[in-house]
Amino acid sequence: MTDASHISPLDQARILSEALPHMQQYDEETIVIKYGGHAMGAENTAKAFARDIVLLEQTAINPVVVHGGGPQIATMLKRLGIQSEF
Repeated sequence: MTDASHISPLDQARILSEALPHMQQYDEETIVIKYGGHAMGAENTAKAFARDIVLLEQTAINPVVVHGGGPQIATMLKRLGIQSEF
């Protein structure tokens, strides 16, 4: 997530209107987010990640954050026929 102070109000409105269908698609859904070691590297990345998690919760999406377990998650998704999204 980036600082929106340099984005014009018109661009902010455009971004939000483009995001709205995705936010509505996942309204009240629980999503699992794997937060691995590579993503945890830099402090600014961790802060942006935390802000993004808060944003998801504020838009009625229920994020569940897990660390590690990549192979087990991939196996379960395959077994359930769920396509992983990045």
